[in-house]
Parts: sequence; structure tokens; C-alpha cells
Amino acid sequence: MTRLAHLGLGEFFRAHQAWYTDRANRLGAEVWRYTAFTGRSPALADAMNAAGNEYTLIERAADGDTSSVIRSVAASFAGGDEDALAAVFADDELAVVTLTVTEQGYDPAASPVPGRVLAGLSARRAAGGGPLALVSCDNLSGNGEVLHGSVVRLAEASDLDLARWIEANVTFPSTMVDRITPHSGDPLTVVTEPFSEWVIAGEFPAGRPAWDAVGARFVDDVAPYERRKLWLLNAAHSTITYLGLLAGYETVDAAFADDAIHAAVEALWGEVRPVLGFDDAETDAALAALRTRFANPRIQHRLTQIARQGREKLAQRQVAIMAARAEAGLPAGDACRATISAFDEVVKRGIARVD
Repeated sequence: MTRLAHLGLGEFFRAHQAWYTDRANRLGAEVWRYTAFTGRSPALADAMNAAGNEYTLIERAADGDTSSVIRSVAASFAGGDEDALAAVFADDELAVVTLTVTEQGYDPAASPVPGRVLAGLSARRAAGGGPLALVSCDNLSGNGEVLHGSVVRLAEASDLDLARWIEANVTFPSTMVDRITPHSGDPLTVVTEPFSEWVIAGEFPAGRPAWDAVGARFVDDVAPYERRKLWLLNAAHSTITYLGLLAGYETVDAAFADDAIHAAVEALWGEVRPVLGFDDAETDAALAALRTRFANPRIQHRLTQIARQGREKLAQRQVAIMAARAEAGLPAGDACRATISAFDEVVKRGIARVD
């Protein structure tokens, strides 16, 4: 039995959590492997299983590629395979469940994920299973708290005893994750950038892989790092995406090379700086890395991919920045408003799917 499970088998998970785990396994101290579940379609699970759940990860820099074979996934299932999910959660060897299910995935009214998690936890309690950690790896502020609230509220509505068991036995660490991973179109090849970051705050009562030995950072409070990523990287992605779509661009690097869009991103970063909470040296270093990442011509990060779920993303990005500036006694910010206006225009013209 594997000691890790993941909900949301896709390219980002395979470029990030599975990649960190594979690198930790290569240290030789202890081997951890995943049982992974897709979001909806069984097609990716079928392809992964047919290949022995190995896949190729290509780190694509401006000056060349580095390839590696990732072997940290042991088995893949369709997300709707209730029997497999119950069996995985019920096994006492399971220690950690990670999730990459997008921002909408935590809303029980819009997504089956909270219900699947709750069903898994119910199976675990019935089997006498021990404690475990549920770890959200999505771009949500306080994602651990969001996951906790979603699951516990759902439990309280149907089974108060289960809700109490969850509170006593399950932890919900919060994380900040970062790695640009465009859609490759090949189920067994994942293309990503060289840069990666993973910041984690919370307890792992049944243990975890040695992620910290391969670059993950464990901190007391992940909120400042979440804010830095959401407001510098993700908010800039929204600006580049909606202005870029209106200008007829298809990828981040092409849009970022446009002088007007580049200037809009720099203006956005200027609005973020006084409310970010990091000193100038750390902010400058983060922005320098982002300029390099956005300009990488060999990472074809398509604007239509970033445009999806735009309303939810803008709430966490531009709207949150404007609120922070207002709280600090500053004007809301023209750059943030311009991005929201561009989003509205993209919707009005039907240029890209944003739901």
C-alpha cells in the first residue's frame, strides 16, 4: 500500500508534489509513493497505468531542456472510483493526502471533491484508521483552512460524530506552491519550468516524505508566502492574460514582450509593493525571477489556460490587492482596475472561456 494519496491527477501535480517526492525518494532514506485520482475523466489514469505510472518530466529553460523519469506514482484511478478511494483512505498506512483540484474544487455546491474527501474519511474512521494530513496545494489564501472548513461543515450537516473524529484525527496544513506548468497535450510527458517553490505550514501526524531535503520550506505561517505568490506571480498572470487576449496574443512570453502589457505588469507590481509585507531586497529578487520566468520563450504557457475560472482568481488577486491598499489608506490602484476591466471585455467579446 502507498502512504500518499492525491486528488487531482494532472500536470501540475506531476510537476510539483510528485516531483518533490521522487527527488526525496532518490535520497535513499525512505521511499514514499502516491495513489492518485483524476478529477473527472479516467483517460489519464488509464494512460498512466498502461505506462506503469512512470512519466517524463521536461524542465524547459530558455537555453535547453533537462529530462527525468518520475516514479513516485504507484497507481492511478478515475476520480469517481468510490471503491478505490474508500480502500485507499481506509488503509492505516496512508499518512498524507494532497490535493490540486483548482479554486472551485473546495465548494461542495460546485464540486464533488469535498464529498469524496468526506466519504474517504468516513471509510477511514470505520476501519479504525489513524491520523493523517490533508494538504491543499491550490492557489487559495489559507488553503488548509478552506479545505478544513469545507470538509467539516459538510460532515456537520450529515454526521456530527464523523465531524468530531475529523477534528481529533485530521490536520489541514496550508501550502504555497509555485511552478509554471503549461498543458503539453501528451499524457505521459509533463513540461515545466526550472523554477519551483513549495512552502508548507502545519503538522503531519503520521509522517511525510523528506520534502524539506529537496527544497520545500517548512514555516510557522505560510500566509506571507501565499500573498507574495498570489499578488506578484498570479496577479501578474491575470494582467498578462486578459490584456494579452485583447491584443491577440496566445502565450505569456509573447504578451509579456509587448511594451504596453509589460508596463501594465510593472505598474501592478508597484501597487502591490507597499502592501506586500516583504522588504525591498526580497521583493526585488522575487520580481527579477518573475521577469525571467515570464520571458522564457520555450515555456508556451497559453493565455486561454490561465483565463479559466477568472472570477475566482481575480477575487484572490486584484480584488484582494485593492482591499489591502484601501485598508492601508492608499488608492485602490489603476493597474488592478485595468485588469478587471480587461477581464470584463474578454467576457463581453467571448474571446476565451473564463468560467
